[in-house]
Amino acid sequence: MQAFTPAPQGFLRCRRTAYGVCLLLYKDFQSVHFLCSTFGSAGDVFPMLGLALELRKRGHQITFATNAHFEETVRSYGLAFEALGTDEQFKASISHPDLWHPRRSFPLIISMLTPVFKQQYQLHADRASSDLIGITNVFGFGALNAQDKLKIPTLTLHLQPSVIWSDDAPPTLAGLFGPRWLQSLLYRIGERCVIDPAVCPYLNAWRKELGLSPVRAITRWWNSRYGVLAMFPEWYAPPQKDWPRPLMQTDFPLWNHQTSDRMPEEVERFLTAGDAPLVFTPGSANVHGQAFFEAAVEACRVLGRRGILLTGFPEQLPKSLPESILYVKYVPLDLLLPRAAAFVHHGGIGSASQAILAGIPQLLMPLAHDQFDNVTRVKKLNVGDGLPATKFTAVRLIEQLKRLLGSSEVALACRATSARMQERKGLRQAADAVEDRVLLGDKIP
Repeated sequence: MQAFTPAPQGFLRCRRTAYGVCLLLYKDFQSVHFLCSTFGSAGDVFPMLGLALELRKRGHQITFATNAHFEETVRSYGLAFEALGTDEQFKASISHPDLWHPRRSFPLIISMLTPVFKQQYQLHADRASSDLIGITNVFGFGALNAQDKLKIPTLTLHLQPSVIWSDDAPPTLAGLFGPRWLQSLLYRIGERCVIDPAVCPYLNAWRKELGLSPVRAITRWWNSRYGVLAMFPEWYAPPQKDWPRPLMQTDFPLWNHQTSDRMPEEVERFLTAGDAPLVFTPGSANVHGQAFFEAAVEACRVLGRRGILLTGFPEQLPKSLPESILYVKYVPLDLLLPRAAAFVHHGGIGSASQAILAGIPQLLMPLAHDQFDNVTRVKKLNVGDGLPATKFTAVRLIEQLKRLLGSSEVALACRATSARMQERKGLRQAADAVEDRVLLGDKIP
């Protein structure tokens, strides 16, 4: 397992220096074509986009593939774009209430993505060459099939530790409880009875057409044999002996669209007109956040706090908002959160890491996916807490916010943890790791 640590002393430092010279020569004389393909919401797309731009800065060719919903954003950065699914498919998927159900979400996601897995495969096949490297996310089944069939090296990019199973340190997942041995047993039951049945019939029928052997234990198979890039730091999720290898662990990506732009004038006026507000969002792809926002507005009223509500779907908001609360469709979190008092959100890894960077308390309302695990890790760091969706009422929200905002221990932990992230080196580390992996060996095990 590869981690990024300070250079060793003596002979090892000399060897590292020699290796660095080789890497510089490699960068000068060999440009790689990276096909970056990803599925999901902005929380999945933006980190991959940030990495793609960092790799392009280093002279590499980039093709970026994701749902057409993000085409305008990707093209605005001058990248070649390929659509994996339509905007209509994206809107249909986020409109389905099961997307946020802790047990029904995975089968739904697979059913929504099945029509585009072969498109992802074909994008790799059409560009197959000696210098093509794929980078994909946890659902990159088309890219992994292309790796197996066409020998196109592909890296799996994991943004959240919850998708890497460990018997030694199980992540917090819905339905798991008890000691480690019981969690491992329950996980394997879920894998065999829920996860694999949602994927393997379609995937293995397709693999048979390609002349490939069948696969199972999908949550292990989605870790590419060529390499796994884990974009979260060791202090957030310590590496485990039973994690897949080769694995390269970096810091958080911390990339936001329009970060280089100025704060929108309306938001700037609001921020300068009073105390630091509370910021609320149920997630960029959540269209079922009406109760969340109603609780948020009531909490601001009772606490006498100003608030900012973030959502691309304003139909979820109360019909009228007081002057002390501002609705905004989108603001880069790294611009907004340092000027906020606290952040209440759905628990996605991107939102959680941005709150840690800002050094403010956060309250997570986990619904599905990686969100339960992020609650556990945020609480362990003492930089925030969680409030289950089934208990997310104005009364409980007010209680939690009072405690978090009034805790000197939480404030101290927020400042200390934020200090670890101020270099914002995750994308540089990730690009280094990708280039290192390609240089050290482009053979697929």
